[in-house]
Amino acid sequence: MITAVHIVLVTVTVAALLLIGVLGGRHVKDARSFTTGGRAGGWMVCGIIMGTLVGGQSTVGTSQMAFSYGLSAWWFTIGTALGTLVLALALARPLRRHRAVTLNEVVAHEYGPVAERVGSVLSLLGIFISIVAQILASTALMTALFGLRGDCATFLSALLIVLFILFGGIQSAGIGGMVKVGLLYFSCMAAGYTVWRLAGGTSGLTASICRFFTDHGTLARHYSLESIDSIHQRYDNLLAHGTLKDLGGCMSLILGVLCTQTYAQAIWAARSHRAARQGALAAALLTPLIGVACTLVGLYMRSHYITADEASFVCGDTPTAAAMGVLADSSMAFPVFILHKLSPWMGGVIIGTLFVTILGGGSGLALGATTIVVRDIFSSSRDSLTLYRSTVLLIMGSATAAALLFRETLINELGFLSLGLRATALVFPLLCALAFPGRFRHGYAVASMLAGTAAMLTAHLMHWPLDPSLWGVGAGLIAMLPGWCRKANPPC
Repeated sequence: MITAVHIVLVTVTVAALLLIGVLGGRHVKDARSFTTGGRAGGWMVCGIIMGTLVGGQSTVGTSQMAFSYGLSAWWFTIGTALGTLVLALALARPLRRHRAVTLNEVVAHEYGPVAERVGSVLSLLGIFISIVAQILASTALMTALFGLRGDCATFLSALLIVLFILFGGIQSAGIGGMVKVGLLYFSCMAAGYTVWRLAGGTSGLTASICRFFTDHGTLARHYSLESIDSIHQRYDNLLAHGTLKDLGGCMSLILGVLCTQTYAQAIWAARSHRAARQGALAAALLTPLIGVACTLVGLYMRSHYITADEASFVCGDTPTAAAMGVLADSSMAFPVFILHKLSPWMGGVIIGTLFVTILGGGSGLALGATTIVVRDIFSSSRDSLTLYRSTVLLIMGSATAAALLFRETLINELGFLSLGLRATALVFPLLCALAFPGRFRHGYAVASMLAGTAAMLTAHLMHWPLDPSLWGVGAGLIAMLPGWCRKANPPC
């Protein structure tokens, strides 16, 4: 149950992380320090990367996916970790040699302003979807902590993100830093260990899920899980969605990480090539463990809880209705476990840290989207505070409406789609700019961006076979390949 200790610890944790962020911001003396982070060492680079990787999608979203699909939920953190590994081993040095500040600046330097603008607008789609995912993750925390209705929690989550931005600006996107990441990391490890202890290891966890579905036939029939083999196929299978779909989703995450500004910024922030590589390698090593812990939480909650929708059609199944806890929806799996299965002291700290992480991540994404709209779409060179704030309100209003419309969608499905869109828009123009400068004309880069994005969106909306990112990457590659035989013109 929720106690006063939970509320106090959540409040204290949020206040402490805000204070740490404010005090850290006092060391920023100029624009160079602001964009490079004061020349960070390896662990600070790791913190910058994990501060974005380890948020609502890696925790709340992974547990939600595990609740519904079992071990295949691990792919989100596996994919992002592999992307970070590629960033460390293959792209860290080329990115730092380029001496840019943004990925779009790399594109603009190679292909000109037209390609830069197209890339910015297309990346806005991916950023917008990530904002929706952050709102949904925050909604789950609000509902678990305060018992709010879903729509009220969604509006309040969006409002808090707006307040973070309007009163904190860019500093609100990075509050807490390494302290926040450290707290969240060790908290997830504690949650994973608690599941291990309560369930009696992986064998006990698997047995409890099988027992759950064999004992409650109504649910088993609803999900076509009436045999032990079908249960294992869904919950003990890393490729439960299908081999090509899960591996395609992993590929979209890898490429999405390479095409995301935050991770490139961490590489540029490092004091040396060595520090950049070490920091990215550390993040790649640590991130999958969080996925393991949160997957275990989702599996444990599956064997002990049902959702409100499930309760509505098993109301005649007396053993199920009487014995199982009820979640508002599957996104509640992680926060409810934290609040009900861990001590109030630890639970309060975890929820407070996760809350700040989600709101800070949402505010950073919204700020990035606002900058793209104002600078690239409105083409405004005026630093008008009113224009920026109005754009923030427009973006957050649209994201709130989308969150209400798609609140039944799995958070990590939005995460896969978001990173996939960023990848299909930028991956080939960016990689070719770094590896083969001067080789491709700007028209091929623009064609690759448009073809990749259009193919991925079409595949997603039309439910084509295979993962949508495979279609998008394939279309982008086909559009870019003819440029290999042509000599590039000067950027235009």
